[in-house]
Amino acid sequence: MADHLKPISGNILIKGGRIIDPSQNIDTIGDLLIIDGKISSISINKKCNQPKDCVVIDARGMVVCPGFIDLHCHLRQPGFEDKETIATGTRAAAKGGFTTICCMPNTVPPIDSEDTVKYIRALTVMEGVVRVLPVGCVTKGRVGSQLADFSELAASGVVAFSDDGSPVSDAAIMRLALEYSKKSGLPIIDHCEDLALSRNGVMNTGPLAERLRVDGIPPAAEESMVERDIDIAKKTGGRIHIAHVSTVGSVELIRNAKGQGVTVTAEVT
Repeated sequence: MADHLKPISGNILIKGGRIIDPSQNIDTIGDLLIIDGKISSISINKKCNQPKDCVVIDARGMVVCPGFIDLHCHLRQPGFEDKETIATGTRAAAKGGFTTICCMPNTVPPIDSEDTVKYIRALTVMEGVVRVLPVGCVTKGRVGSQLADFSELAASGVVAFSDDGSPVSDAAIMRLALEYSKKSGLPIIDHCEDLALSRNGVMNTGPLAERLRVDGIPPAAEESMVERDIDIAKKTGGRIHIAHVSTVGSVELIRNAKGQGVTVTAEVT
């Protein structure tokens, strides 16, 4: 690991930063003292007792907060190292304040086996600089025809299941996946797209697509599958996470489902 990426060891005093921690309702200017890798104290409106041999970081004008978590990253390794790698992706994450990232399974081979999970975890130890949590496939090869071995993947350490980049078009397979998610507690991350409706579209329909003269994707291509999978989640009690939401209709469907007690979460890109 390059010297400038190595974590600072020993005692650290971070001075004068804006300390934000929503879990403790903290949003204030102060000093934060770290001893032996753990937060020892937070001082507000007074000086921290500075131990000897302490590294001091001037954080005035900066935010000091817990590391961010990104639920949806594409590290592209294995298979697409020309686009991204665990080494480059984790360094980019660290630069942005992200200390934990979840990598999606649209790799070659896809993350549909214990061996691939082990490879990613081993490479993360050797070349990564932040925590990487793999997301396993819903179906073998991400082709949508046969459920992946959820038990094997869960035992190997995946934190969720997704065919991201490809929808699970078969409703019966999605039902099986959500039934397993109820048992395991691991969510299904859902790429919602009706391919028959989206076809060759490159962006949502609307004035911008018309101005750019590109094929648009009707909102129904996303919303119809969001509605289908929320309904399956409601009936099975499974946990579903809707990825890259992009239409108002999808937001309304998710909001209504939450109001009905469905275990659904969502993200936008």
